Formats: sequence, C-alpha cells, structure tokens
Amino acid sequence: MKVIYTAGPYSADGDNNVLNNILTARYIARTLWLRGWAVICPHTNNILMNGPDTTWELFMAGDLELLKRSDAIYMLPGWENSKGAKVEHGIARTLGLPIYYNLDEVPNEKG
Repeated sequence: MKVIYTAGPYSADGDNNVLNNILTARYIARTLWLRGWAVICPHTNNILMNGPDTTWELFMAGDLELLKRSDAIYMLPGWENSKGAKVEHGIARTLGLPIYYNLDEVPNEKG
C-alpha cells in the first residue's frame, strides 16, 4: 500500500477556523483512504496537542520525518497560505515525490 501525506493549514484565527481546517483535512484523508492509500494526516495526528510546553518546530520536525517516508503528498486547499505546508511542499519537491493538488489527480490505488 502506498503512503500519502496531507499538507495544509492547521493554525488559524479563532478556534472555529482551526476546527474547519482539521475537518477539511479529515475529509480529504478519509477520501484518500477509500481510494486505497495509507494516509498520514498531521491535522488528526497532532490534533489539539499544541500548548505552552510544545512548539511549532517540534511538530514540524516529526511531520517532516513522516513526509520523508511517504510516497506522495496531497496539498490541501489554502496550503499556499500555510508556513508549514510551504515547507512540506518544498521538501516533497526536493525528494521528487508526486504532488497532488486536487482529488481528481490522485490515482486510485485500490486493487
């Protein structure tokens, strides 16, 4: 089974906007699972773990390690406005991973 990593905005102004970003990522991740991919979705992996004893850098280091072990990346809507997603996009390009921007582009991996 191939592994796809999802990248997009998590942080936002206001709790509802963060929740909307998480729900969008969750919807895309579920759709990719149904198409036969094993999905790494940092939005759900790191959900609401931020706090005074954690840093953005801590989560990014772990997320980038997961990205390096992936076969492809899916860029969520609004990724261009996300500091982290832009870093993830650059790493994916450097690694030569397939980069998908909409669901119609993603191959169905179901056998």
